[in-house]
Amino acid sequence: MRIVYITAGAGGMYCGSCMKDNTLVAALNKLGHDAVLVPTYTPIRTDEDDVSRGRVFYGGINVYLEQKWGLFRWTPWFLDRLLNFRWLLRWVSRGSVSIDAKDLGDLTLSMLEGEHGHQKKEGEKLVRWLVSEGKPEVLNLTNALLSGLLGQIKAALPRLPVVCSIQGDDIFLDALQEAHRPRAVALIRENAKWIDRFVATCGYYADYMAERLGLPRDKFEVVYPGINLAHHGGEKPDRAGSPFTVGYFARIDPAKGFHNLVEAFVRLKRQSGLPPVKLRASGWLGEHNKPYFDEQRKKLASAGLLGDFEYVDCPTHADKVSFLQGLDVLSVPTTYREPKGLYVLEALANGVPVVQPRHGSFPELVERTGGGLLVAPDDPDDLARGLRRLIDGPAEAAELGRRGQAAVREYFSAERMARETAALYERTVSSGGRP
Repeated sequence: MRIVYITAGAGGMYCGSCMKDNTLVAALNKLGHDAVLVPTYTPIRTDEDDVSRGRVFYGGINVYLEQKWGLFRWTPWFLDRLLNFRWLLRWVSRGSVSIDAKDLGDLTLSMLEGEHGHQKKEGEKLVRWLVSEGKPEVLNLTNALLSGLLGQIKAALPRLPVVCSIQGDDIFLDALQEAHRPRAVALIRENAKWIDRFVATCGYYADYMAERLGLPRDKFEVVYPGINLAHHGGEKPDRAGSPFTVGYFARIDPAKGFHNLVEAFVRLKRQSGLPPVKLRASGWLGEHNKPYFDEQRKKLASAGLLGDFEYVDCPTHADKVSFLQGLDVLSVPTTYREPKGLYVLEALANGVPVVQPRHGSFPELVERTGGGLLVAPDDPDDLARGLRRLIDGPAEAAELGRRGQAAVREYFSAERMARETAALYERTVSSGGRP
């Protein structure tokens, strides 16, 4: 099957959605499908082999200029391509142009308006490529915020089946200014007439987004995420005599709840009878989040615990695996309802149990893997209790790790995710798009 999967770069960040998309497309190709990963806005960033094609559509510089100045809506395509080089998009994404949803309301609405928005020319470029080179049998969008593309695509390819992944769309919508948010939701609902099926990363998220967008629940299917298990789960280093190590592996960001873990760690260390415990963190740390990270370090310093904390940069996949294998438990206590939780699967793939908040995808992942504990969201005291339970119960922690590792290997592989996604594509094609 010829599949074109349109993903969205995250401005130079390691992004769970584009990493999952990259893993999925690579696995689809291994199964014998002809899958093409097409980046939009900026190149994607992943710690595994990047399988996306070279050209970036809807390049972030052109999209921004077309939004701000009418002249750029009419510039020749060859000139636009000069602003679409991958190195230039990467360089600009590290600069001062905001990719924060709260600053991009007008641009978001324009993109959702499709051919009626300021980026009509970018849609024409994508359509030309789809017709002449892409030639998909099925098209997959990485999120509903890209649905404005579909009017122009369907005008040229009216019988093309369309699947839309939803894997964090509400986070961007919630970050929009109140003046823009209702219109954005209304436009997505209108664009949904071109989408044959939505696919969510967990049951919770399918239920939530169907209600949020005012769409029939039977238009939504669930395919749980999977990870590339290569290099995960090797022999772990001998940590006999080492302090119990609590780990955090995710973007260093308030939404990921790093501050919740720091607070829990401070409260944990105040408890009597506690054996030696350390906190280690890793994950992408952008310039805009360095003040937040420094604030957490100051909390640890004021509690006299900076010597028990370490931040480790993990730029490669091998570094990540090594970091995870040096942990006794992982916790990423997000403040939002995480729809994916890839870091949970990666920790479990290395035999590391998790302690996660009881919201979003986490209850489903913990139930399906048996690899961790659930605690109250945004409650450092309850998080500290969950961590203390595993510190005081090494046999339970080891059993959770073994159980979780076996479940991830049995069910949460990239191959299983690709098989289920391909089956969804085939059902969509054979039914003519009807749910």
